[in-house]
Amino acid sequence: MSGDGQGRDHWFDDEAGPVVRPYAMTRGRTTSAAQHRLDLIAVVVTETHAGDPEADQMLSPEHVDIVGLCRSAPQSVAELAAELDLPIGVVRVLVGDLVAKELVHVTRPVPPAELPDESILRNVINGLRAL
Repeated sequence: MSGDGQGRDHWFDDEAGPVVRPYAMTRGRTTSAAQHRLDLIAVVVTETHAGDPEADQMLSPEHVDIVGLCRSAPQSVAELAAELDLPIGVVRVLVGDLVAKELVHVTRPVPPAELPDESILRNVINGLRAL
């Protein structure tokens, strides 16, 4: 028993509000169909034809929040997790749901190894100037 005079043992702060377990947000799922593409730097973009996600009764408030954040600017999976204060695994499952419903799509940043070499770009610029 704690010394709060009420005989209760608090394991959370009263200011924290209701505690929801991550698996409750994902309905117990730990993976999604798009899981293999959803690493920390994968960028989530709202589809241009996406309507109002709040109209879909199957979507949670977290789903709606993800669509809203990505509508204002594309967000990485890591940025979404930080902004929503959710575990990465939960965000991956929720984004996978949104991909399946065609409300968002996921893009991958171009790896530095696939970017053109700086010397090639300089040669192109110099060649254009010579014209």
